[in-house]
Parts: sequence; C-alpha cells; structure tokens
Amino acid sequence: MKPEELRNLNLVSSVSIDVFSRIPNDTIMRFTFASKKMASLFLSGACLLASRVHADTATNSLPSDWIDPDTGHRIIRISTEPGSASFYFHQEMFTPQGDKMVFDTPSGIAVVDVKSLKAGPPKISILVSNASAIETARRTRDVYFRHDGWLCAANIDTGKIRKITQTRCIAINCDETFVVSTIYAEDPSGKTPKPAPRVILPQHERMFQGIALTNLTPEQAAAARKEDSLSRRLVNPRCMAFVFTDLRTGISVTNGFQYAWLNHLQFSPTDPNMLLYCHEGTWHENDRVWTIRTDGSGQRLMHARTMDMEIAGHEFWSHDGKTIWFDLQTPRSQDFWIAGVNLKTGRETRYHLDRDWWSAHYNSSWDGKLFAGDGGDPGQVAYARDGMWMNLFRPQRDGTITGERLVNLSHQNYYGQDGEPNNHITPDNKWVIFRANFQGQLNVYAVEIARSPVKLGLAASNH
Repeated sequence: MKPEELRNLNLVSSVSIDVFSRIPNDTIMRFTFASKKMASLFLSGACLLASRVHADTATNSLPSDWIDPDTGHRIIRISTEPGSASFYFHQEMFTPQGDKMVFDTPSGIAVVDVKSLKAGPPKISILVSNASAIETARRTRDVYFRHDGWLCAANIDTGKIRKITQTRCIAINCDETFVVSTIYAEDPSGKTPKPAPRVILPQHERMFQGIALTNLTPEQAAAARKEDSLSRRLVNPRCMAFVFTDLRTGISVTNGFQYAWLNHLQFSPTDPNMLLYCHEGTWHENDRVWTIRTDGSGQRLMHARTMDMEIAGHEFWSHDGKTIWFDLQTPRSQDFWIAGVNLKTGRETRYHLDRDWWSAHYNSSWDGKLFAGDGGDPGQVAYARDGMWMNLFRPQRDGTITGERLVNLSHQNYYGQDGEPNNHITPDNKWVIFRANFQGQLNVYAVEIARSPVKLGLAASNH
C-alpha cells in the first residue's frame, strides 16, 4: 500500500478494519481485533510500513548507476535503504587494508567490498543490526559502535562482537588503547583561571559591515542568526576537560581543562597519544584548531589567526598523521584556501580556491595526492553562485591546485537530514564516497574519479 491508499481505511465496527489494497487485484481485506487499542496499534503499524514501502519503492525506481551528464563521471547509488548515510568527513570508514568500507543504514552497520564498485551497485552485508558505527579501527579489522551503554567492536570478517567498556566514548585512538570524551569540570588545581566575559557584537554587524540589517539577503540574515546562536557560548564559556580512558587498565584520567567548547575530537591516525580537537563556536571569533596529548601535555594551537574575520576550521588529519588540514578563509567569505600545517615543523601549506570551488568539508586521499570537497549552496559561508558540486582537487608541483567537477549537486538540500555530503576518497583513489538526498531520499553514493567514456549518438542518414 502507498500512504495515500491508507485513506481508504473504513472502520466498520469498533474492532474491525477494512483495508483497500491495489495488491492483489484491488481487493478488500478485513481484519478483526479484540479491542479498539489493538486496532489502533494495527493502524499505526500499517501506516509506518506503508510509508517505508513507499519510500523504498520510490528509491528503487530511480537510477542506481548512471553518468552525470554535466561532468561525465559515473555515479553509483550504493545503499538500498533510504536513510542510509556514510560517515562524517573525518571519521575513518575503511578497513586498514582498504578493501572494505562501512556505513550506516536503518537496518544497522553495513559493509561493502570496495573493489566490487566497478561492477555496479554492490552487495551489502549488515554486520551489526540496529546499531550505528563510530568509526573503523586503524589497525585491526574492527568497527566500533555503542550498544546498551557499552562500547563494542565487531570484526568485519567474522562478525564476532566484543564488549569493551561502559565508559563514554567520542573517539578511539589508532592502536585502540585509549578512548576520549569531554565533560564540564573545573580544574581542581586552580591553574586554569576563568577569563573575563567577552563582548561580542551582533553578528550581522561583524559579518556584513556597512549593510543595514533590513538590507541583508535572506541567506545573509540566516547566516547571521546562526552565528549569533554560536557566539553566545563564547561570551562567558564554561570550563571543559577531556576524559582519557586507558582500555588496558580501565583507568580514566581527566585533564586539559579549558574555558572553551571542546568538540571535533580526532585521534592521530599514527600517534596513539595525540588528539586533534577544536574550540567550537563562531569561527571568526575563535582560534579553533588545537592538539593535546593523552597525558594532558603538549596543548598547542595549530593555526593562529592573523587578521580580523579570519576563519580556520573543519580540521582533519592526513592519513600519515604528519599534517592537519583545514578550511582557511582570509578573511571569512572572501579569500578561500585548503590549508595544512605540518605537525613537526609548524610550516603551513596553502592551496588557493575560487569562491565557487569552496566546500563545507574537504578530505584527502591516503597517499595525499588528491583532495575532495562537497561544495556548498548559496546560503553557506562562501555565498557561491555555482558551488553545488562534488569536487576533486589535485595539488600541483608549482604549489597551485587544479579542480574538477565530479557530481552536479544542484538538487541537493544542504539543510536536510545529513544534508552536507561529507566526502571520503577510497584508498585506491578510484572513487569518492558521499551521502546525498538529491534523489529525494538520503542514501550513500560513489562517484568514479576516472571520467567515463561518452557514448556518441549518431543520427541515421540516407544515401
């Protein structure tokens, strides 16, 4: 039944329901129940099932393997359940060997063979039912997830699940010996004094200087309201800290006390004791990108802003753990860069981008030779007129970077559920994985990096 067909439900008595169904043969099915409550439960379940069937049917009626006519690149819809999503851009979704990828579906944690993508929409195996993944392990073939208050790990090859700890966990380190979370807590040593409250102007004055509030475009006004809500936490922030738990001993240590909103926690892919994190909030009011070690030492600002309204954010590790990359704008909404800082030397690398090539999230390939970006709509920080694309970038030897359009995302709702595509490059550099709603439902897709051959349609002629 489609949802609209449920309107033909006819209550013939307090406990009987007639259901009109087009399958099979426009038949009437009568269901009799012992009570009104049971009948009501039946109706609720029928409506939910019909909605799910309708959504699945709608998705399956759309193409699952096609060539984007605007870019010439092949796109595959990997997922078969609407509501499926690939991971946030900095969470690892591939096995250490690069042969399998993991994503979330309404049914549970799904696994796909990366090499099978070439043949078309792949076979999907559900590894863990009714669960969502945190990320894949960096050294073993495990996927981490939470279930009933436990941090658990499932082996991709055997399906064996082990319970690890009931400690709260946001991220797992590269050798799977530490997990980390954050709490609100004051420094018991008294060595972290509370800063004086800040004075922060209304964001429409900061972001659109010289333009009256009444003259802002709808996109500009919405952006200012968003930043106003974020900036409130910067005025008088609470003290937060990290809780690092050693999984070998079960001992938790609280350290890294800061009057800041701690977020975006990512362990180094190679150094088990190094954590990347951010001071969350309005980016142009904040020095965002930081690192700290699991023992609380080495707290370090990785990029200091050098001008008013400069922003740096959506930071992520290179696969070799040597570089931290981030979106840099000098200043906000005007000059755009993919920037990286070498962890050892502090030296920065910057690749300049035109406005229409800016992306909400960037990611790099395992070998560091490619970047991908998921674009942005006209209401996001770049205010790009033609920015709704999945992009591929190739750094050049002369320090420049080239860009290529992979997917036309003009029908993407960037403000929908998981609306920002959050790209990942497969370890073999052959595909970019992303989530999208441009077919009407949220699903997981892959776009082939190699451009597909164009089929020529030659018109017949008479001789």
